Amino acid sequence: MSRSAPSTAERDAPAGGLARYVVAAALARCGDAGAVVGIVLLVTSTGGSGLLAGALGACITAPHLLGPFVGRRVDTAADGRRVIAAACVLYAVTLATAVLTWQTVPALVTGVLVAAAGLCGPLLTGGISSRLPAIVGPDQHTQRRAQGWDVATYGIGGTVGPSVVAALSGWLSPAAALLALAVAVLVASVCVLGLPFRPPTHGGDTDAVPRPWPTLALMARCGHLRRTGYMTMLVALSMASLPVTAVHLTTVFGVGAAAAGVLTAAYGVGNLAGSVVVMVRPLRGDPDRLMRVLAAAVVLGLVAVVLSPEFGVAIVAYGIAGALNAGFFAATLAARTEYAPRHARGQVFIWVAALKITSGSAGTALAGALTGFDARVPVVVGALLILAAVLASLIEYSVAGSRARRPASERGAVRPGADER
Repeated sequence: MSRSAPSTAERDAPAGGLARYVVAAALARCGDAGAVVGIVLLVTSTGGSGLLAGALGACITAPHLLGPFVGRRVDTAADGRRVIAAACVLYAVTLATAVLTWQTVPALVTGVLVAAAGLCGPLLTGGISSRLPAIVGPDQHTQRRAQGWDVATYGIGGTVGPSVVAALSGWLSPAAALLALAVAVLVASVCVLGLPFRPPTHGGDTDAVPRPWPTLALMARCGHLRRTGYMTMLVALSMASLPVTAVHLTTVFGVGAAAAGVLTAAYGVGNLAGSVVVMVRPLRGDPDRLMRVLAAAVVLGLVAVVLSPEFGVAIVAYGIAGALNAGFFAATLAARTEYAPRHARGQVFIWVAALKITSGSAGTALAGALTGFDARVPVVVGALLILAAVLASLIEYSVAGSRARRPASERGAVRPGADER
């Protein structure tokens, strides 16, 4: 008996789920990306010291590294949507409480509230991304196109979030801007609950879901995930130098300091343009190879920044670097989706997101130290680090391939089905 044609609702479900996903992810990531700017403005606008502003800003970013230790709940829960929605609500409530009680409670209390919000951050980034494969289905082409949308939500969050905070802070106040972010994340929680439900992959056996440290060890053992991890970290560390370098390039090119914003905006526009390209023409092929090729392409974008002879060319170079990084990011999402074990996918997404954010923070600090020598030195160092990662990945992959092609008697006993690469 032939199978009946799918109903209109069945055909529209993936598209409708993806649309709700994009809204939820964009709102959540606007809140996550804009909060640190808002916190700094809140403190400085009320007479707080720069040291206090930086400390409270760090309170909302540093806890991202602890994300994997709360992210396991996404994989073990009967409904992962509720875990992520609860994280959105907690993020919004603690952030709003910190804002409303600022200057009426000790700074330490504000720091604890802000840190509690920061601890939810990884679930707003990697946690939400881990839901995407189940929403769009198993077809690789569809997944790759959806990953382009996901890259776009990160670009929107990183660009629109801080911009909205800056605009509302000038028009109303930093407190109002932060409360607007909290509302946006609350709305995101409702959208998350509206995503299509997918049953957990553990089949009721939560003991089958590894804990955070074993998950990290699994990522270190699996060649594909190991390469995904260190390439993501080094590219993030390197790209974090661009905003710092932009400030110093204004002096090199003899333009006003405010022009640094033009360069960072060009990077953001390029990133969004790159994500659109990935949507229209999804990436094809092995994610491992795609990461190497696109990371090498990112190096070319950084070289263009270094060799820019004038400000106008630098704007174009920043845009190109942003577009190429969007492609690389899409490749890492594909790698996490296709190489992570289904029962630990949420944790893998969150681990990589946490390591990426930590590396980005380290890259910003490194760039600040290196610009004392020359404005372009951080970009040069970043390009060399990415090249080293590409070469290490290529060598590692080639060695693993050669070993896999040798007879089993020569390479020793290997567990059937094990992924040596």
